[in-house]
Amino acid sequence: MSVWTYFTYGYLLTAILTFYPTLKAILRKVKLHPGGESFDKNQHFSEQTRELLTQHYSRIQGTLIFWKNQAEKYRNFHYYCLCWTIPSSITIPILIQSMNAGNFNSSSLLVTIISSHTAILLAFHRGFKVDKNFKSFRHGESEFYDLYRRLLDRPSSFGKNEIEQIENYFIEVETIRKFVRNAETDNMPSIEDTKAPNNKTTSI
Repeated sequence: MSVWTYFTYGYLLTAILTFYPTLKAILRKVKLHPGGESFDKNQHFSEQTRELLTQHYSRIQGTLIFWKNQAEKYRNFHYYCLCWTIPSSITIPILIQSMNAGNFNSSSLLVTIISSHTAILLAFHRGFKVDKNFKSFRHGESEFYDLYRRLLDRPSSFGKNEIEQIENYFIEVETIRKFVRNAETDNMPSIEDTKAPNNKTTSI
């Protein structure tokens, strides 16, 4: 086998191995780690209010797990795309210049594989709006926990009494959920998004 063939096998093996973190994020379910004591031991609220807040958090846990899973999945794939598409844009012109007549078939196969891999990644990245989805889910998750910690530490920032505080807290949580839901709907993949304007190659 020529040196080009070894490079081809090496490229394919590395591309598969480095995709593992993304595949792992797609298949597994992450666990929530809010950290510290929650509502059940908070001294700012009465027992009845603590129970209401604990029940509310239990109902939103499924949504938080979904947001965290989605953010982790899109984050891993986003960086996978960056790590392969940026070097390939530099490597392909160099490889083309290095081709020689004696090993043209082997070298051209490597260039074809790299080009195809890059094109597929760009199409998926653009079509599934990977960077936008990552920002939306990560932003929603971060905003909720900022709100959650603020209620635990500074409940007076939500109102003058417990009823006003938890009511305002519930309203703000609903606002965050609507933001993420709207962003998720706006970022739904479509065939048109995979098409580059003026038939030019797109970049991340």
